[in-house]
Amino acid sequence: MGIIREIVERDAAAWKLTLTAPMLDQLEEYASILLDWNTRMNLTAIKEPEGVAVRHFADSLTLLAAVDLPRSASVIDVGTGAGFPGMVLKIVRPDLKLTLLDSLNKRLIFLDALKTGLGLDADLVHLRAEDGGRRPQLRDQFDLVTARAVAPLNVLCEWCLPYGKPGGRFAAMKGPEAGEEAVGAAKAIHELNGVLEGKRDFTLSDGSKRTILLIGKKGETPQKYPRTAAKIQKAPL
Repeated sequence: MGIIREIVERDAAAWKLTLTAPMLDQLEEYASILLDWNTRMNLTAIKEPEGVAVRHFADSLTLLAAVDLPRSASVIDVGTGAGFPGMVLKIVRPDLKLTLLDSLNKRLIFLDALKTGLGLDADLVHLRAEDGGRRPQLRDQFDLVTARAVAPLNVLCEWCLPYGKPGGRFAAMKGPEAGEEAVGAAKAIHELNGVLEGKRDFTLSDGSKRTILLIGKKGETPQKYPRTAAKIQKAPL
């Protein structure tokens, strides 16, 4: 697993992030647990340590290079899957108050074992994104909302912006087409009390391109959002 340390340390340094030896140890353990569980449960299509290091760990770290998070900031990772980017953020910034939300309980079973194995604390929530955004304990509550979901940005905004507190941010982790998506999502961003603050572009060490769109939350989410899954699918903003 030494390759994990080499790749992550190199990529993090390119983005002016410094990882300690204990952080790198935890990332190696994360990869070991993930790849072991992945033999029994479909958690990731990436099955080699090198791929995990680049496509999951280094990719997740771009968020810390793009967003300046204050100490003890509250973060929710919507549709977290196998814990990306949320658990990687928690390893590098253990002060963060992390919530991981996913619609599949089997993933949360994995995440519960993972956080125990790594000695980390995080709240696990088993809900669909559009349902969680209507829960008072989650709505308008977080300093940072993030997602690596593959949904179009206008849909992703309706899923995610309701979680952000006024003055907070939504960081949408996308591919190189993100600029075009932002144009198409302008109505959704406006309707949801958001404002596009900018974007950050990154190139991972395997040459793949990543873009993080930063969307600020101007005020509380309008009461009619998020809508039900059926309404979002039928008439996306």
